[in-house]
Amino acid sequence: MSKIRVVQYGTGKMSVYTMRYVYEKGAEIVGALDINPAVIGKDIGEIMGCEPKGVKVTSVEKAEELLTELKPDVVIVTTMSLLSDLEDPLMLCARLGLNAITTCEEAFYSYNSNPVLSNKINELAVKNNCTITGSGYQDIYWGELISAIAGSTHNITKIKGSSSYNVEDYGIALAEAHGSGLTLEEFDEKIASVDRMSKEERDALINGGTYSPSYMWNVNGWLAGKLGLTVTSQTQKCVPMTYPEDIESSTLGMTVKAGDATGMSAIVTTETAEGIVIESECIGKVYGPDEFDKNEWTVMGEPDTTIVVNRPATVELTCATIVNRLPDVINAKPGFIPTHEMDELMYRPKSLDTYLK
Repeated sequence: MSKIRVVQYGTGKMSVYTMRYVYEKGAEIVGALDINPAVIGKDIGEIMGCEPKGVKVTSVEKAEELLTELKPDVVIVTTMSLLSDLEDPLMLCARLGLNAITTCEEAFYSYNSNPVLSNKINELAVKNNCTITGSGYQDIYWGELISAIAGSTHNITKIKGSSSYNVEDYGIALAEAHGSGLTLEEFDEKIASVDRMSKEERDALINGGTYSPSYMWNVNGWLAGKLGLTVTSQTQKCVPMTYPEDIESSTLGMTVKAGDATGMSAIVTTETAEGIVIESECIGKVYGPDEFDKNEWTVMGEPDTTIVVNRPATVELTCATIVNRLPDVINAKPGFIPTHEMDELMYRPKSLDTYLK
């Protein structure tokens, strides 16, 4: 088989890894797109920190022209965190019949936070016989890993999880989505105020495509779908995280003052008709010098099982997951498909094209 041909959409921090991993897994980058004038025209090798690859970054304004000409097997989108911010690139891929996978956290399971746009993308992808999906760190460490533990449990009453990560590692869009750099008053107005809405008000935002969920909102929906659970209610509570000293943020380009929000903790509680409660927390913030990533999940029931992952390399794990998923995306049924409807994620010791069906 010929190499899998990939277009990289977004050439920021994450793409340094996704592009290198694509090459090292026997596929190739045939095009790259970005909005930043500082990188447009650069060879992607310069961005990756290696020899020139003969592929220059093109402006997103020419995305349709480039994608139509190249007809890649799959597009990797590593830009924004909310589905509404990715409507243009994902709808473009769906309209052109191009498979796409994105690190957009909401896209992991956006049917419970932006159903109108999700269905719109799905209908167009089905019509044009391509697959769109969201994946990344959560695919395994908030998803498959927990469902595997559940599979070895006799009875389950509750699933409880917590994961922390440094927003500095992911770029400004993610940091701002977590309220990093806001005063506590600004955080309450812009982020926490959503938690005080009634169910009817929140449902109106969701159905209108203007709801801004925490990442675990979508993760809980994915887990419920994977485990065959029927969601009856779901709520979230966002709390600002602070640090007792000033912290420099290179991503935000500012000093986060002591007592201001370095980020947030978001706790999502999901109740199901089967009686199982899913309670998950994500903590995303600008880290102090003594803080590190941690991922901990407990499946409660008979028996109780806890798994803890200390200091996971979340950026590298996110990007490796994306690249290892490429054959699954190409092989999957058409539509805007959550990864729990695809094959189980696998390590790829051989060239990616050998896994195509």
